[in-house]
Amino acid sequence: MLEEHKYPIGKFKTVPYSPENFASALADIAALPEDLEVALAQLDEWQIQTPYREGGWTIHQLVHHIADSHMNAFIRTKLALTEDHPTLKAYDENAWSLLSDVQQVPINVSVTLLHALHRRWTVLLRNLTEDDLLKTIYHPVSERDMSCWFLITLYAWHGKHHVAHITSLRNRNQW
Repeated sequence: MLEEHKYPIGKFKTVPYSPENFASALADIAALPEDLEVALAQLDEWQIQTPYREGGWTIHQLVHHIADSHMNAFIRTKLALTEDHPTLKAYDENAWSLLSDVQQVPINVSVTLLHALHRRWTVLLRNLTEDDLLKTIYHPVSERDMSCWFLITLYAWHGKHHVAHITSLRNRNQW
């Protein structure tokens, strides 16, 4: 498998907090639903059922994964802001991708969900203080603490990462 098919924008790298980096991450989170819609424009059902890389999910599964993942990220952010260092609940992304709501529901439902979710998430993030950005959660699978700042930058990257899976597949197949 080609590394650029798996990580078309590169692997996630932590970035230090700065007002400029915060503004950039917030802009990426705010833009994700529209960027995803643009990436999906004019794809037919056969294309949507195509894996974005060998051994990868179909575009259909990928879109629902983004919604699942970002719903979890929104909740994790709220937990970090309202509880004292909570332990997050991990989930099996691959198992979720096989559930009936992913298999049977059209992707436009998750795209619509992402528009609403990201609107709420963006408002929440815009109003965080620097102290809020330092609040943490514990991830039991990776056995590490994660700050709100880390979560924001991770999910800003995550959305761009998966949109790039779709756009790079489109470019490779000249769709």
